[in-house]
Amino acid sequence: MVRSVRILAVLSLLVAASTVLAQGRLQEIKNRGELRCGVNATLPGFGFVDASGAYQGFDVDFCKAIAAAVLGDANAVVYRPLTAGERPTALQSGEIDVLIRNTTRTSSRESDWGANFAPTTYYDGQGFMVRKDSGINSLQDFEGRSVCVQSGTTTETNLGTTLAGLGIDFTPVIFETAPVLIAAYDDGQCDGWTTDTSGLVSYQQQLRVPDDHKILPVVISKEPLGPAVLHGDDQWYDVVTWTVFALFNAEEYGVTQANVDDLRANAQDPQVLRLLGAPGSESYVQALGLSADAFYNAIKAVGNYGEIFDRNLGAGSVFGLERGINAQYYEGGLIYGFPFN
Repeated sequence: MVRSVRILAVLSLLVAASTVLAQGRLQEIKNRGELRCGVNATLPGFGFVDASGAYQGFDVDFCKAIAAAVLGDANAVVYRPLTAGERPTALQSGEIDVLIRNTTRTSSRESDWGANFAPTTYYDGQGFMVRKDSGINSLQDFEGRSVCVQSGTTTETNLGTTLAGLGIDFTPVIFETAPVLIAAYDDGQCDGWTTDTSGLVSYQQQLRVPDDHKILPVVISKEPLGPAVLHGDDQWYDVVTWTVFALFNAEEYGVTQANVDDLRANAQDPQVLRLLGAPGSESYVQALGLSADAFYNAIKAVGNYGEIFDRNLGAGSVFGLERGINAQYYEGGLIYGFPFN
């Protein structure tokens, strides 16, 4: 009898575990009522905490969009601030549902981290900042100099391979976190520092005298940044992927925060109707496991891709970055939303 009871107990546990696995991350988030999003807390423009204690930024808006799509509430997000080195563990352990922290898609991160990357949301490249009076105007001028770099990043790897390939003898000064690195550079502990160009633009504003510094006109890498989820859950990967595409497509189709209600009721374009889950086209969104108004909710919450970019990084921000290759494909950029068909 005791043996039978034990067997039944084990079977019950196995059934329960199978049920959890079968329901997947999407259902788990719905049951929990919140999205757990891994972000940067120290990179103005992308992910940072403002004076009121609220998370803001380009990447943060994608967290909000996913929460709005899945839960109908852009504020139903628990933000997990992560250092560069903490990213893989947070993703692998299930501590976060999605990683949206200026993270470059690479082959090793997909194979070693077990990360599945959604569409790239920001195309970047690694650059260098130096003092204007340093006499450094090219990579060759780093001969015999020191460069600050953050550990656990593609930046660190790129720095070593690029300068070594050019035969430049330099000293890397390695720091675990960006705030400590920036303070060290500002204090003169290294002759220059390197990270993604967008990060240089962002962090320059935190230096004591921003105008004393310049970004060199050189880019040494490709840095496609975007959301990542853990391998093994295709439905959740699809949800994150198509939420990003929804924001891309909204800009292309002229759907904004201001007109999304009107277009959901009155648009004639079938692509717009499918995107917004209008009556008669609900199935295209519902097939992903979401409510018909999921992407309507996302756009209503944060706007389309162009609005997110302009508000955080572009003309509506202190950075004033041009779209460049982050423009839509029909304007010569790389942003290309796939169709809802």
